[in-house]
Amino acid sequence: MSDDNAVLERTPGISIDGLPARTFISRNTAVVAPRLVPEIQLHLAAEARPLYSAGEDELAAMGIGAPYWAFAWSGGQALARYVLDRPETLAGRRVLDFGAGSGLVAIAAALAGAAAVTAADIDPVAVEAMALNRSLNDVDFEIETADLIGAAGNWDVLLVGDVCYDKHLADRLIPWLRNESTRGCDVLIGDPGRFILRGLGLETVAAFHAETTGIMEDSDLRNARVWRFAR
Repeated sequence: MSDDNAVLERTPGISIDGLPARTFISRNTAVVAPRLVPEIQLHLAAEARPLYSAGEDELAAMGIGAPYWAFAWSGGQALARYVLDRPETLAGRRVLDFGAGSGLVAIAAALAGAAAVTAADIDPVAVEAMALNRSLNDVDFEIETADLIGAAGNWDVLLVGDVCYDKHLADRLIPWLRNESTRGCDVLIGDPGRFILRGLGLETVAAFHAETTGIMEDSDLRNARVWRFAR
C-alpha cells in the first residue's frame, strides 16, 4: 500500500473547521457503498450529517468549497461499474482517473487489475478524502494534485467521471481529451446526460441507471452513460 503520509507531506497543515482534514471528513461523513458499485465503500455525505445539506455560507465558515468529493456522482458510478464489469479494459494498463473526487473510479480501476493507477484532483480536501477511501478499500494508487489538463502523460487509459458539469471547465478539458484519444489513449467518460457533451462525436459503450442525490442534482436517479471518442 502507498504511504498515506505522503499525501500529507504534499499538502501540509490542512485543517477544516479547526480539525485535521481526515478527522473532519471521518466525523462528517458515513461509510457507504454506492448503489451501483456495492463492492466499494466510500466516506460520503449522509442525510444525518450537516455536510449533506450545508449551504455556501456554512461551507465557507468551515473553510471549504463545495464538497464534490463527498458524493458518488452518477457518471462516476457508471464508469466505475463499467471497468469492474470489464476488467480486460484496464488489465495491465496505466490508468489516470482525472477529477477523481472521492477516488471511486480510481479504486475501481485498481480492483480491475490496472498495472498502475493515478488519481488526480486539484481540491486538497478531495485528496485527503480519496486517501482515506484508498485505505478503506485496501487498494494502491498514486495521488496527483497538479492540474493535468494539457499535460502529455504516459497513461494508456484516461477515465473521466462526471467532470463536464461546467462549461468553462469543459472548454478546457474536451480538446485535451480529444488529443489524448488521437494519440492512442483510450478515453472513457462517465456522464449523466450533461448537454455539454452532445455533438462531440462520442459513442456510447455502456448505459446504467445510477442513483444520485437530489441535494446536488435535479434528480435522485440518472440514466448515466459511458462514452468514448469514436474512431
